[in-house]
Amino acid sequence: MEVELEDIPVMYLISPSGPQGAGEAFKKLEDAIKWQLKGRKFYGTMFSGEYRVCLAITEPREPEKLGFPTWTIPGGKYFKDKIKDWEKHILEIAPKFQEIISKVNYDQSRPIIEFYRSQAELCLLVPIK
Repeated sequence: MEVELEDIPVMYLISPSGPQGAGEAFKKLEDAIKWQLKGRKFYGTMFSGEYRVCLAITEPREPEKLGFPTWTIPGGKYFKDKIKDWEKHILEIAPKFQEIISKVNYDQSRPIIEFYRSQAELCLLVPIK
């Protein structure tokens, strides 16, 4: 399904071991905001070989207070798919992205995005031209 995303201002950490180290990097973000996890939006992005774990900014001074760098996940047209019960299907994420990329007019100038909608649902977003 095609969707249009707005730009998403985030604070982030780079996972030095790519998606394999995402769990540890997400834990660092979660630990930093543990007092207010409810309703927060978490993302994983892959661009130019770099995997970033991202947390949508809810107040302008938050990244400064917590000491995280900021970035904006670029908006635009994306192809969206979902993986239900994603924690049980982690090994299916990369192949699913490759399947989507092979079927759409992939825009390599923007990152692919994982949006952790809930514990039960992961949205995969591939930028399209």
